[in-house]
Amino acid sequence: MVTKAGLLALLLWGSVSGGPHAAPQRSHSPALDFGFVPAGVYETHAYFEPGAMGILFHMVRAFLYVVQPNPFPRDLITKLAKENIGAKQAQYQKPENVVLALQAIYYEMGFVVCAVLGVFFVLLVPLVGLCFCMCRCCDNCGGEMHQRQRKNAECQRGFLATMLVATSLIITAGVLCASAANQNLSNQLKHTRRLVNSNMRDLKMFANDTPAQIDYLTAQYVMAKNRVLSDLDNIGPLLGSKIHEQLGKEVLPALDAALSMAGAMRETKEALENVSTALETLQDGTDRLQADLVGVRSSLSNTLSDPACSNGAVSYTCSAIRSTLGQLSISANFSGLPDISEQLANVDSVLKVDLSNIVQKGYSSFNDTPAMVREQTRTVVSGLKGMLDGIGANITSFSRMFPIHASMANFTIFLTENQMKIEVFYPQIDQMDFYRWIGCIALCCLVVLILTFNCLGLLCGHCGYDKHASPTTRGCLSNTGGNLLMAGAGFSFIFSWVLMAVVTATFVVGGNVEKLVCEPFENRQLFKLIDTPYLVNPGLKNFLPGMLFQNPQIDLTLESFYRSCKDNKGLYAALKLDNIFNVNKFLNSSVYTKDVARVFEDVKVDLKGIVLLERAGRENLIDFSNTGISEINYAAFLAEVNKGVTVVDLLAFANELEARADQLPRGALENALKGHASSIRQIHAQQVVPMEQAMKFVRARSTLSQSIRLLQRTAAELPDKIDNVLSAIDAAEYLITHNASHVVKQETSKYMQNIASYFTQYIDWVKMSLSTDVAACKPFSNIVDTADIVACSFIVDSMNTFWFGLGCCTVFLIPNIILSVRLAKFYRRMDTEDVYDDTVEGWN
Repeated sequence: MVTKAGLLALLLWGSVSGGPHAAPQRSHSPALDFGFVPAGVYETHAYFEPGAMGILFHMVRAFLYVVQPNPFPRDLITKLAKENIGAKQAQYQKPENVVLALQAIYYEMGFVVCAVLGVFFVLLVPLVGLCFCMCRCCDNCGGEMHQRQRKNAECQRGFLATMLVATSLIITAGVLCASAANQNLSNQLKHTRRLVNSNMRDLKMFANDTPAQIDYLTAQYVMAKNRVLSDLDNIGPLLGSKIHEQLGKEVLPALDAALSMAGAMRETKEALENVSTALETLQDGTDRLQADLVGVRSSLSNTLSDPACSNGAVSYTCSAIRSTLGQLSISANFSGLPDISEQLANVDSVLKVDLSNIVQKGYSSFNDTPAMVREQTRTVVSGLKGMLDGIGANITSFSRMFPIHASMANFTIFLTENQMKIEVFYPQIDQMDFYRWIGCIALCCLVVLILTFNCLGLLCGHCGYDKHASPTTRGCLSNTGGNLLMAGAGFSFIFSWVLMAVVTATFVVGGNVEKLVCEPFENRQLFKLIDTPYLVNPGLKNFLPGMLFQNPQIDLTLESFYRSCKDNKGLYAALKLDNIFNVNKFLNSSVYTKDVARVFEDVKVDLKGIVLLERAGRENLIDFSNTGISEINYAAFLAEVNKGVTVVDLLAFANELEARADQLPRGALENALKGHASSIRQIHAQQVVPMEQAMKFVRARSTLSQSIRLLQRTAAELPDKIDNVLSAIDAAEYLITHNASHVVKQETSKYMQNIASYFTQYIDWVKMSLSTDVAACKPFSNIVDTADIVACSFIVDSMNTFWFGLGCCTVFLIPNIILSVRLAKFYRRMDTEDVYDDTVEGWN
């Protein structure tokens, strides 16, 4: 029932997962956050720390390694299992089976030798004890109550006592080791109930969480669906903007160029107005200045005709002034420059058409691309929304095809019932463990009894021993010590063979379990043995998938399953259910990509309604190129502008004239010349300065020269610029009209990939969740680990430590017997002793 429930759950998990798929190249779509799959925390910690007992466990394992240093015989066990030796008597006679049997014996040689020695011990010790007793009854083997006195008797007694103490200490250590192992086994078995209950709770949590996790995976499709719906509702800003962006690489520069021509028109008009205004000002000023300069020159000439200028010293100064009169004339003649009013009128006429407004209409028409895309894709969007609803309905209906909730509920009931059945055995287990504990304590008590006789015998013998007393006159206390030692030797003969029989049996069983089960489990060799093809079942290559799925060809092993569950992976990944539940046809990103691609094949966006530049704008540009600004004689303008207003600087001329007047004698001539200098300064201030300002500063604080040069440059570049603008507009409109379909197709493909990527993210998340989060199978590995802890760490290690300690006691009972018998001779009261005659001694 457990298997059935698990398979039903896994089938549902497979239904919401996608297998390997060849997804199209993904666009950079936003990552979806599906949250964390709800899961509980398993409470079982399948780990055992033996504490101080670990030292004894390591000692026992070291001893077993000495007895059995061979590695795990995986190949040998495989061959033995496949040959099935023992099924038929005739198979023993096959040579290959004989070889296998010899290999098995060779592998078990250490255990065989130790077991044989144990059997010999069990058989020989009672026989030797019987013979020893009969021999002593015949006053042999030390049975005669006579002790020869020797010079080294004290040394022998001390040595024998010391060795007996040493062997007693070793036996004491052994019995303590056995007692500790016995008690440890009982203590640890009490924790078994806690481990079993913890594992049961984890399995119930596994059964309760799995349906909720499946529902959560299924419900998260809504997040991907809502994101797709959001993108579909915003298809204008998303798809339309991308199309607008791609077309804008050629359209926007063309419109920008056209808009710049509108600015050029305004600049040209401003420059023409500046030149026209300045030219009018300069022409008027030139006429007045010319008249005033002629008058000043005539007045100054009349003054220099005064008779006072005929004197010797004065005549030279007057002649010098008279020679400079020709400089009082204008330099630049603006009256001869051509009129530009016609060109200005043409430009004003061109500007009556608002080219900027026309270009802005082109911008607006082009910027309506997202709205056009939204309007023309309504049918496609509606179809995709219907497809999304169908996908969600299919996922929900498919997940409900399997009774996962009912199966997990039955699984929980199954666990509860079996837990109750297990709890019924707890009193029986406790009772059996109590009997075992009593039996082990009884065995330890036998050893303690022998140790008690040894200790009392040594104590009484040592305390009651008198070295001055003869063997026949030894005290009662000393004699009691010797008798106790002999009693200890007798009990050793009686019980040692029983102890050795128990040690041999538990050694053979516990040692082989440790070497063939526990140790291979720790290094995973046991899993490799079980996973050997055709070993468990000759008809199944891999028994686990053959047993679960009736498909032994699946590459699923017990070791890989245990390792995956140990890492707390999902059961879907641990059992490799992707080889069983192939649902790619139902939910596969490539399938949905094809569906989306088929829907988007119907996307047809017609952008022919976009008008970048109206006919009036084209004609306006052509009219601008025909305004006649290229016919203006810019060289003549620049030539006059670059000249000064007058031939000489009037202010400097007036200063020089005044300086020369100061050289003349005081009188009417001096005053007249200074009056002319003042008139010249006034002309400079009232006429020359305004004209210079008109030449240097015009509107927008640009010089007349700059305006003329701007017009000259504009006139030179204008035809080519307008041709380029019109060509760019034509190329952009041709792109929109004839080649936009390629851009639409390209951007639609990217948009489709972005839509499909949401499905891909959902499927990838489901696959990852199935592998790592959904139905995390840690409880199954915990069950195996718990079985290992109970069987190996609790039972086998304690049992091995028990026989190790008890065996140590039993082995050292042999020297204990010998030492006790020899030492008792020094403590017991003898019947006879050696007598020495003094006369004979004197003769000697």
